[in-house]
Amino acid sequence: MAADSGEPGTLRPGGRTARVRAAVLQAAGDVLAEGGLAALDLADVARRAEVGRTTVYRRWGTPAGLVADLLADMAEQSLPRTETGTLLGDLEANARLVQRTLADPRQGPLFKAVLAAAAFDPRTAAALHRFYEIRVGEWAPCVEQAVERGELPPGTDAREVVRAVSAPLYYRLLTTGLPLDRASADRAARSAAAAARAGAFVTPES
Repeated sequence: MAADSGEPGTLRPGGRTARVRAAVLQAAGDVLAEGGLAALDLADVARRAEVGRTTVYRRWGTPAGLVADLLADMAEQSLPRTETGTLLGDLEANARLVQRTLADPRQGPLFKAVLAAAAFDPRTAAALHRFYEIRVGEWAPCVEQAVERGELPPGTDAREVVRAVSAPLYYRLLTTGLPLDRASADRAARSAAAAARAGAFVTPES
């Protein structure tokens, strides 16, 4: 169990409290997917979750506090990395996981809403940064192992390679009406792998 950081919604309790948290976060995610941050009203979330409004206001305080805890929970629940034994196989697994998430009828709109909210809400932005640091950190060892196997040059920035896999998929999601399919995911993985092999992500020596 994580220690209480003093931030609303950051305690990780068990029992009934955990069930209340799960119901509230599920409701919050539904609201975000349906209407974005502007629609995230704590009283409405409490009603949907069948939880007392006082409980929601006391534990999360603000919509931003609720979004922060939702992102923390999403990071905790995300699937672990897949290790295939090759750089390309690992990056394809990562890209396909991102693609499935962003193409999901609920998760895709939810991520769009959170990304939009982070542009003007500092607390949401901080929570989003923590979410992606956790996810990138989960997959970075796949790239580090590729360096150890000799597939990539020494000094390759593992985190930047992982980010390069996801970037084209988010760009496609946010700037086009084109579908996010497996072909898009595999193309992103191949491009990142080719760039990494060419040394594009080697950190310059200071």
